[in-house]
Amino acid sequence: MTGTFFGEFDLASLTLWLFWGFFALLIIYIQRENMREGYPLEDDEGNASSNPSMWPLPKDKTFDLPHGRGQVVVPSGQAPERADIAMKRVGPGNGYPLEPTGDPMLDGVGPASWAPRRDAPELDGHGHPKIIPMSSNEAFKFAAGRDPRGLPVMSGDDEIVGRVVDMWVDEPEQLVRYLEYTLDAKWGTGNRLVPLTMARINSDHVMVRSIYGKHFGSVPAHASATQVTVLEEDKICGYYGGGLLYADAKRQNPKL
Repeated sequence: MTGTFFGEFDLASLTLWLFWGFFALLIIYIQRENMREGYPLEDDEGNASSNPSMWPLPKDKTFDLPHGRGQVVVPSGQAPERADIAMKRVGPGNGYPLEPTGDPMLDGVGPASWAPRRDAPELDGHGHPKIIPMSSNEAFKFAAGRDPRGLPVMSGDDEIVGRVVDMWVDEPEQLVRYLEYTLDAKWGTGNRLVPLTMARINSDHVMVRSIYGKHFGSVPAHASATQVTVLEEDKICGYYGGGLLYADAKRQNPKL
């Protein structure tokens, strides 16, 4: 043999082109994996997008959920989008604002919106519900500050709508997530939850400023007395949050 195999071959160029090829395939792979949620794309009215993607949807991948909660298959098995959104577009083109067509707080739209999450409680690392009433766990005691239990609940229009009966704690996080109150007969029946972040604990009452007395009877209820599902949490938080804009027509006026 008079020469070497690589004598006239540019190894540096080959290495560079192999790197660019690998990098391009990596970007395509990451982009397709990113399409496991929210695809195929839709416009504001739920119709298929005219520009779905440069790449096809990835093949289904099955995940085994912990604590015996079955399996989830993505992208084809993801939760369907809500089809009952009572809103309409104010202009002809995509990107125009949407406005409610009914009662936005009851319809769950705008700031009151919620997602179709799993109707099951969030679990801790041991498979137990994370958020539970303080009354059902003797390990939790009220240590400092003003205990809200027994205080009346006051609405944004200064109506007394009920009385706090319990606090719901996030056990792994060691903090209070919700206050539970019983509605007075004038405003409805049963117990409701209010996120602690939407309530202000005063010396003689608990103020919930985002909604008015007439709205408390429609606050989404939780089905179980000892746990709350992530779907129920979404609806509850959305209702109080939506009241900051929709509880009073004056709140929708410009501030300047």
